[in-house]
Amino acid sequence: MSEMTSSRPYMLRALYEWILDNQATPHILVNAQWPNTEVPRAYVNDGQIVLNLAPSAIRNLFMDNQWVTFDGRFGGQAHALRIPVEAVMAIYARENGQGMVFDLEPAQPEQLADAEAEPVDDNGPDDDGPSGGGRPRLRVVK
Repeated sequence: MSEMTSSRPYMLRALYEWILDNQATPHILVNAQWPNTEVPRAYVNDGQIVLNLAPSAIRNLFMDNQWVTFDGRFGGQAHALRIPVEAVMAIYARENGQGMVFDLEPAQPEQLADAEAEPVDDNGPDDDGPSGGGRPRLRVVK
């Protein structure tokens, strides 16, 4: 039997739908330092960013086996976000923290080479981030 592909993109899409079906607000926790991750750097804290994926908060959401992409507004400015699936650390419902934390995956050598060319600015404002502030509280759903 050959090696199976990562289950992360499938779980991400399924949990996104599950959270919406339960009238909750899907948020993702992203490793903003992962190679090729394009997020508004002013909202990154400790190398991470929490993003609200509610349909009312974003436009043009696309999730496949490699990428999560969408358009969002931060501080009144439009941004196109492009997130490798491997950079998604967790998905959860804002209202109750139910969701899933994903295992960390090591970056591939070619991804690391690309990342060395991109400086990361983690000195953004600490207030009024896209999630409304505060660290997410995650619970493992079994």
